Amino acid sequence: MLEIAINSDQPADEFYADLISSASALVDGEVDAIANMANIAALIWQYVPGLNWAGFYRVVDGELVLGPFQGKTACIRIAIGAGVCGTAAATGEVQRVADVHAFPGHIACDADSRSELVIPVVHEGRIIAVLDLDSPLPDHFRPEDETGMVRLINAIARNLG
Repeated sequence: MLEIAINSDQPADEFYADLISSASALVDGEVDAIANMANIAALIWQYVPGLNWAGFYRVVDGELVLGPFQGKTACIRIAIGAGVCGTAAATGEVQRVADVHAFPGHIACDADSRSELVIPVVHEGRIIAVLDLDSPLPDHFRPEDETGMVRLINAIARNLG
C-alpha cells in the first residue's frame, strides 16, 4: 500500500511531488486505463483535503461519460462544451472555478459543490478524459493546486489512455 505523508505545513510543491510519485508508482506497469483511473481517483480522494468529489469523465462517442470516482453519485453523461467539465473537454484548457454557481451553464450534479478544478487528460494528442475535483468550499483551489494537478495528469496520462 502506498502512502504519502500529509502535513498541513508541507509546501505545495513538496505535497504534489509526493502525490505524483505515489500516483506514478500506482499506475506503473498497469495497462488497464479504468483500473488506473480508479486508483488515481482513490489516491486523490484520500490525500487531498477539502474535496467532496474526485474522479474522471471519459470521452466516449463524442461526450463525457462518468468514469471511476470517489464521492456522491454523479451525472452520468455530460455534453462536450456543457458545464465546467464539458468546457475543459471542448477547449483543452484547465478550468479552475472559484464559484461554480457563477459559471455559465454549470451542471449541478451535487448542490453542495461550490468550487471546481477540471484538468483535461491528453493522450497521443487528443483529449481522452477530464479529471474533475469538486469542493464544498468556495474558492478552494489555489494556483498551486492547478499546477500540481496538471503535473500529476501529465506524468500519468499515458497510463490513462
